[in-house]
Amino acid sequence: MRLNFFNEQDAPQLRQLLDAPKLFEHLRALKAGVTMGLRCLSDERAHAVRQFTDEGVTVGAWLLVEKQHGYFATPENHEHVTTRIESLLRWRDAHRLDVTSLGFDFEPDLRELEVYFHSPFRALRTWARRSMNRDRRARALDQYTQLIARVRAEGLTVESYQFPLVLEDRAAESAFFQRFTGSLDVNVEREVLMVYSSLLGRFGAGLTEQWTRSARAVAVGSTGGGIDPLPKLSFDELARDLRLAARACDDIRIFSLEGCVQHRYLERLVDFDWQVPVTLSSAQRVGAASIRRSARLLARLLA
Repeated sequence: MRLNFFNEQDAPQLRQLLDAPKLFEHLRALKAGVTMGLRCLSDERAHAVRQFTDEGVTVGAWLLVEKQHGYFATPENHEHVTTRIESLLRWRDAHRLDVTSLGFDFEPDLRELEVYFHSPFRALRTWARRSMNRDRRARALDQYTQLIARVRAEGLTVESYQFPLVLEDRAAESAFFQRFTGSLDVNVEREVLMVYSSLLGRFGAGLTEQWTRSARAVAVGSTGGGIDPLPKLSFDELARDLRLAARACDDIRIFSLEGCVQHRYLERLVDFDWQVPVTLSSAQRVGAASIRRSARLLARLLA
């Protein structure tokens, strides 16, 4: 089992995290890596990366840009993402950092997500109108494909972090949900499906079970941190999602490291029993299947 933790903190909070008791001991025991959201490219963050790697913990880079430029990788901010990557590569080389991978997180602009969390129908209307623009996705796909080739040439493993709805697009031979959410179905070495049951509502467990069957790498969560204001997973809910994901793949991410440390989940994972059976109710399975059928039908109709 390959376990990895996302981290999304500013440098001062990251410094406090590094002081957590037995942090590195637990990560080594789990043979776990860290994928760090690069919210800045400071000397302080470089020191944090080096501290992880000196302690035997591999570090991957999670590409983020300034909030005013969208924060995530979007169809509109390719130029800002390109500039950030060039800065990241110079920062890596200047500090002689051992960073193994670079991940593109394809999501809507953060400012749009903030609207969604407070006024969902307003955001959904905006995304629905924009989903009619087919040229936007085609242009962005070409731009990011070229950029990914540039990153590969630097010897980095390229990752993408995708909403599970990309699976429904593929099954329906559609690109509707990519146009709707701003995600891009790009060719990378490692695609990580973000199956966060904390965001998926009452049928989150059922959707986790079904979507992870089609994934090579899965991210579960959220245990805390991040941008969303929704309730976070209890340890029992996290354990359920980990075991469901482990049925289908052996590359699992957890969002987030800081949440696991805060709630003392990290130490409980050291002796985690992955073999405990998980049984979901028929209502969970039927509800999740119904959602997936509806999503696939919508994708096919609006392909």
